[in-house]
Amino acid sequence: MAGAAAPYGSVPVTRILVLSLSGIGDTLMATPLLHELRLQHPGAAIDVLVLWAGAAEVLQCNPHVREVLRHDFLRSGPMASVARCLELRRRRYDLSINTHTQGRRAYRLIAFLVGARERLSHAYENQSWLDRCLVTRSIPQDYSVHVMENNVRLLATLGLAPRLARPGYEVFLSGAERGWAGAWLAERGLAGRPWLGIHVGSGGTKNLALRRWPVGHFADFLREWRIRHPGVPAVLFGSAEERPLHAALRAAGVEFTEAATPGLREAMALVGHAGGFLSVDTVFMHVAAAMGVPRQWVIETPTFNPPVHPRRDDWVLIPNPAIGGRHLDFYRYDGRAIAGTAEELTRIMASVPAESVLAALSPWAETVGTGARG
Repeated sequence: MAGAAAPYGSVPVTRILVLSLSGIGDTLMATPLLHELRLQHPGAAIDVLVLWAGAAEVLQCNPHVREVLRHDFLRSGPMASVARCLELRRRRYDLSINTHTQGRRAYRLIAFLVGARERLSHAYENQSWLDRCLVTRSIPQDYSVHVMENNVRLLATLGLAPRLARPGYEVFLSGAERGWAGAWLAERGLAGRPWLGIHVGSGGTKNLALRRWPVGHFADFLREWRIRHPGVPAVLFGSAEERPLHAALRAAGVEFTEAATPGLREAMALVGHAGGFLSVDTVFMHVAAAMGVPRQWVIETPTFNPPVHPRRDDWVLIPNPAIGGRHLDFYRYDGRAIAGTAEELTRIMASVPAESVLAALSPWAETVGTGARG
């Protein structure tokens, strides 16, 4: 534990704030914690503070959340961000939780400014005496277990035992969102057909774009995929950030279907119809796992530590020979960028040839392309 704190059970917990600021995928992985908190405190008002618009979308319709609060701490000036924290401070939260993997000290400073009576966080490699002043209770984060386990382990600092047998993603889509996906597929002749979902992008903060599989490799893969598996179309997903990548693929003469969805929730509904999904470790990797896509492949990147693996048992890793299990040499949850130069990281991702990815996916495509279920 960090700092001095009054006994947790000495004051009723009626207001809880969960801080999930580090990414959309991290917010999706935090959804079982919200369920756990609801079970532990059935009468409490549970709010969630997010940074990304997509994170707010993930939490829409979540029955365990009273209010989703969004503030863009990256684009807002320091004064506006402090003012927002002080505004939340007036709500007088009893408990705040910084979810895993929020390693930057700024996240703990935000929790301190909001000022809940109890402030929980993990201890990361960059922790100092200052961090121990910003939060009231902490435990070391664990690179050997999933984010969801890291989150639920925080409950032990409060003397609580988890009630969910095995935490998993929780998504609550509306009938309209699911209906949109069904109509989209019908309009393109994809309803009831096997198809492969692909996300070619990655996060845009820090230097995370360098963990993308090269566009040229994707072009080689998609050209050969169309030749070998014409009965299994490829559908590419992504936000506006991925549009230039899609344009580059089209300029290279590659044919595919683009899932230009109105928002992330419609994209999630559409992903749920895919027979298989291919990506690196991105939010869409977690979306595919959350939506129960029958087959899932992940191209190994320097940032692919066990805490962020897909939360399912049957996904397939496409190994990157340039990494060799040295993920922590490249990336830790301490707020820093991926270690290595742009040239080095680009070379690492280029070390996975298109033929390796084709070899991993082709047995599935050959099965579903003959009419068998995926």
